[in-house]
Amino acid sequence: MRSICLRMTIVLVVLVFGTTAALAAGSSPSSSSQPGERQYNSGVKLMKKGKFEKAQAKFEAALARNRNMAVAYYYLGYSLRKQGEANFAEALSSYNRAIELDVNLAEAYMYRGVLHMLMGNEDKALQDHRTLVKLDRKLADALQAAIASGEEPDGLEGLTTSW
Repeated sequence: MRSICLRMTIVLVVLVFGTTAALAAGSSPSSSSQPGERQYNSGVKLMKKGKFEKAQAKFEAALARNRNMAVAYYYLGYSLRKQGEANFAEALSSYNRAIELDVNLAEAYMYRGVLHMLMGNEDKALQDHRTLVKLDRKLADALQAAIASGEEPDGLEGLTTSW
């Protein structure tokens, strides 16, 4: 009986230590909870470093595994937009899909509004602003400032984090 208790204690210690070590390393002890999550998280890291083309590839890979990740569409749109005017139409399509999947994704309205402003569609940018006022006042104010200045906001205003 004592031998069984000792073995169970050792197994428990190993499991607890392994879980704690995995969490401290920034990962979970189990595999991804959602298809495409690993690729999505890699894309976020690349995007935050300004590596938009590489981030785009990661978000596309995440979406190939999970077509229902609204935030991955939003980040794909952001990464495309940051690569320049030649990518604006595809970025708009990505933002639209993100909003179709999650009508409350404030960040998608924020940066779709910025994109509309950059494309010269101020009326559409203002429509996104009106929606954003109801969802996130801080982002609405940032979009309003971008529309008023005609310039893209500095930094990564409104961007969410990794899963």
